[in-house]
Amino acid sequence: MNAVRSRLASLGSSRTAVLTIICLGVFSTALDQTVVNTALPTVMLELKIPLTDLDSASWIITGYLVSYTVAMPLAGRLSDVHGRVKIFQLALLVFAIGSALVAVAPNFSWIVSARVLQAAGGGATVPIAMAMAVAAVPPHQRGVTLGLVAAAAEAGSVLGPLYGGAIIEWVGWRWIFWLDVPQSLILMALLTVLPNRPNREARMDYLGAVTLGAALLILTAALSQRAIFSLESVVPYLMLAVGIALVVALVKVETRAEQPLVAPFLHRSKAFVTANAAQFLVGIALIIGLVAVPLMANTVMEKETWESALHLVRLTAAIPPGALIGGYIMRWTGVRAATITGLVLIGVGLIFMGGWEAEVGQFELTAPLITAGLGFGLVIPPISVTALSAAPSHYWGTAASLITAARMVGMALGLAALSTWGIERFYSLTADVPIGPTYEETAAPLIEAGVTVFQSLFTVAGILVLLAILPALSMKVEDIGMTEDLPQD
Repeated sequence: MNAVRSRLASLGSSRTAVLTIICLGVFSTALDQTVVNTALPTVMLELKIPLTDLDSASWIITGYLVSYTVAMPLAGRLSDVHGRVKIFQLALLVFAIGSALVAVAPNFSWIVSARVLQAAGGGATVPIAMAMAVAAVPPHQRGVTLGLVAAAAEAGSVLGPLYGGAIIEWVGWRWIFWLDVPQSLILMALLTVLPNRPNREARMDYLGAVTLGAALLILTAALSQRAIFSLESVVPYLMLAVGIALVVALVKVETRAEQPLVAPFLHRSKAFVTANAAQFLVGIALIIGLVAVPLMANTVMEKETWESALHLVRLTAAIPPGALIGGYIMRWTGVRAATITGLVLIGVGLIFMGGWEAEVGQFELTAPLITAGLGFGLVIPPISVTALSAAPSHYWGTAASLITAARMVGMALGLAALSTWGIERFYSLTADVPIGPTYEETAAPLIEAGVTVFQSLFTVAGILVLLAILPALSMKVEDIGMTEDLPQD
């Protein structure tokens, strides 16, 4: 028995074991961020959701995004207080319960609610994993380590649609979610070999957590509304007003808290603020790339579904190696240069994508996709290290959750812009298109209008991400102990 305990203790102190378990955890939960994109048509068919209710059905995805974002700050701080291993296990348990509820869903309302619960567990794992990874390695390895964790998460997102498609083909969509249950339980068991280190002196700011959660919930939901761009309704603007009011209330609540969730040293930190600003703009560009690339291929380029997926894979498959490269090069260049390099790669890739026509050569198609994908990966480690350097170790979970939430809020806004502004732009361009005597004569101006819309989306996304260079110019590591041998910008 003593030999077993000794073996478990040595395993728990092994950096390789810690990082392996962390990467498996984020990979597993990241699969479900994108797996539902493949399953959605089958789910709608089985649950008898008509195509006319597609906007409502999109809440299967949007609800996950919102819950994923809101769960992060609460889970991040809970892990700082009660120990990261314990809260990681709790997050996996919530994820497993949510997955099981999705698997037995009898109707649309049930599946949306279950996805929200599932996302709360999945979102909680990301900041905890980042904080655990940073704590497990010496300072000079932290950039590479965050790149490794990011690569595992992005690999899960890349493989999600392929994994989902295979499961649907073999045994049906419900098994996608049934299989999450044993995966989560195995990971929970593996985590028992790692030591849980609660901070006895830390306190959870529950009032701040509720206020921040409510603010994120309302702001993300508001920014996800199509009407924010179409001006069809005042509801999203009222929601934005309420969200901003909650942010103001949060500032007041946090000034009175003994140990505030959003500690003053975070929002007063130039490093933290600039990293979040850059991350927000990257999130907008990322979601436009993830959605518009396959959509353009499937519509105006008239490609088959599998060909559209292969277009997207050229972008997403480059993100994990980009994250690893970013973790390595920042050791020699510093966070500022690494971030700006990544942003330039993203911007150049998207702007070149903005020149695509309905017919595109293989090189003109592949080169900007790989360039942008490498850029999206490259910025992850330096932005994360910059944000975490603004916080002491007992606030790493909180800092990691907020920097990740910034990207998710940006993605919510980008998704709303793509689905609303893009559609409105298409309608305006085709309002006066006459119906020709043949399909070709009618389709040609519609395809031309579609090309114009996608070109505009890619170009605007490229410009926005290049604007992120402005806050990136002010990024620097504030706590030298965070990465001892990192060049100071």
